[in-house]
Amino acid sequence: MPEFIYNNKLYYNPVEFAMDRIGGTWKMPILWRLRDKVLRYGELKKDMPRITHKMLTTQLRELEAEGFIKRKAYPVIPPKVEYSITARGRKAVKVINVIRKYGLELMEEFGVKEK
Repeated sequence: MPEFIYNNKLYYNPVEFAMDRIGGTWKMPILWRLRDKVLRYGELKKDMPRITHKMLTTQLRELEAEGFIKRKAYPVIPPKVEYSITARGRKAVKVINVIRKYGLELMEEFGVKEK
């Protein structure tokens, strides 16, 4: 496939493009947690204790900007914000599920045990 440019970035193949959208340490775990329920920021943070507040905020903003999740803010005090998955995010979760299954197979092949 020929090279292509999106947002002034050169890509060499569609896999690279897709991974730029949902790859990294935290985007897939965030999408996975939102796959079947609406969660608030604190619930996501509690479920992923190793992620920093700054990183969670950054990843949520990027996923929202790319259309993978939806952010709904309620005009109440204290502030209430909920995150939910979009149709684009549900498509990504299908791919993430395949990667998850492959990861479990690899873990078994390599003899990796859960902690």
